[in-house]
Amino acid sequence: MLLAMTSHQIKMQPLIFDVKRYAINDGPGIRMTVFTKGCPLSCAWCHNPESISPRPQKLYTADKCIGCNTCVEACPENACVLTPQGIVTDPELCKLCGICADVCPTKATEISGRTMSKEEIMEKIEKERVFFDQSGGGVTFSGGEPLQHADFLIELLDECGERGIHRTVDTTGLAKTKTLLEVAKRTDHFLYDLKTMDSVKHKKWTGVPNEQILANLKTLSATGATINIRIPLVKGVNADEENIRQTAAFVAGLDGEKKKVNLLPYHNIAARKYQKLGGEYNPGKLQEPSEDEQEESVAIFAEYGIEAIIGG
Repeated sequence: MLLAMTSHQIKMQPLIFDVKRYAINDGPGIRMTVFTKGCPLSCAWCHNPESISPRPQKLYTADKCIGCNTCVEACPENACVLTPQGIVTDPELCKLCGICADVCPTKATEISGRTMSKEEIMEKIEKERVFFDQSGGGVTFSGGEPLQHADFLIELLDECGERGIHRTVDTTGLAKTKTLLEVAKRTDHFLYDLKTMDSVKHKKWTGVPNEQILANLKTLSATGATINIRIPLVKGVNADEENIRQTAAFVAGLDGEKKKVNLLPYHNIAARKYQKLGGEYNPGKLQEPSEDEQEESVAIFAEYGIEAIIGG
């Protein structure tokens, strides 16, 4: 059962919202990806909306609910009510204790985010070592933003390093430079997100400006770190020629080996997750880039000597 936590406890004890086995797009080889909750960005296209808040969240899937009333009867706060539209939860009464999710026979109700000790995570990682060894894979720490939980992340990276397990960190780059460099000492590979080069647009679409993100990428590159750049390609946000050229020029000017770029075309498959959280997704503002636009972006990066591929 998941217990309600104070904000101080959450900061000290980060929550994990998913552990994905057999991941093939989160770094080299076959990997296990550990997802932490909490992100300083709130991207309009985020495909893991449950990753943004550092706190536990309740997810509800109405079409899985059989109206059995079990959660209503079990809730100690009387926060759940069965209506013709399904279960409605009073956020003022709900303590996110997780009892409703525990008793739900169809998993229509779920709680996203739970504590896991270093030992629990390492036990899961060890079970996948045969796949890592055969494929040149390892473990990837993602989010959310794993750098928000630097102490816990460093403990895990150190433990993986001692066991000879390849370590990848997937980051937005928004953190104190000192924190990023400490993590870099213990990381074999980075997946580094870039959204858009214009800071005003960046703040509009992600909630934060990008100066620190770009500065951190320059600093990280200067250390000789192995880095893949990942760019969510969203029509109307960053898929225009001007932004792609600015991005390509920036990436080409980074120190160290030439960076590979993964262009990740926007899609709306996360809409169901937003519904589970009771929110709205893509109110007509976000669009998928056409195949021609994707190919044009690849060609522009090639002009700057940068290998860009769609997906990954």
